[in-house]
Amino acid sequence: MLAVVGWPLSELITPKAFLHGENHLAPSVMNGFDPLSLVGVVTIFGALGFLEYQTAFRRVDDKPLGKIHTEDMANVWKYGVPGDYNFDPLNLYSILGDGADGRKALREAEVAHGRAAMLGITSFAILEKYSGHPIVENSVFFHPNALLPSLYVAYLVFGVFYDIESDGQYMFQPRMTSEGKVNLARLKNLISSMTGGSDEGAADFADDISTIASSPFKGLKDKFDETMKSFS
Repeated sequence: MLAVVGWPLSELITPKAFLHGENHLAPSVMNGFDPLSLVGVVTIFGALGFLEYQTAFRRVDDKPLGKIHTEDMANVWKYGVPGDYNFDPLNLYSILGDGADGRKALREAEVAHGRAAMLGITSFAILEKYSGHPIVENSVFFHPNALLPSLYVAYLVFGVFYDIESDGQYMFQPRMTSEGKVNLARLKNLISSMTGGSDEGAADFADDISTIASSPFKGLKDKFDETMKSFS
């Protein structure tokens, strides 16, 4: 997870001498290493390997977090929880609930985020290997632009009116929630008051918003129907 943030960040702010090749790529197994970056990578991995070796068989059940784990997993406890270095200075471990279920949910969230980060870092390596260019080059994700904030605002607006459901036929099915209906009615009233009581104009405006919010999913639904018909 740190790597998937550090990779593009290094290509954006690191001095060129620490990057690899004419296009200044992040050093990696597939991109290659320069002498300076190789020394840095070997040093970091050597230090982490030494830490793993020194702490592989340590006891943690006598530490504060270890005692919590012992109680949480009394029926399966043997050696401890992987990654338990008794390090939680901000006391975040129980933010999903100060109990076994809450801490288990947080560990599972970490695993899920870690897997997503693995897919991300793998895509970085493959893209740079075969394109020869840094992933931050000409990318809307790594340079200031209006597109991503606009998409985020559109996502928030969509969530005010709709919820996504899955049924036996469609994976993504937009459905206006009861709160969405109330919000839509409020929006109509607001537009009506702003337009001097023109209910027709307010209704048209609100309907346009509703149509715009649901149109991408309607397009996906239509495509799915066409694909299924082609196989029938």
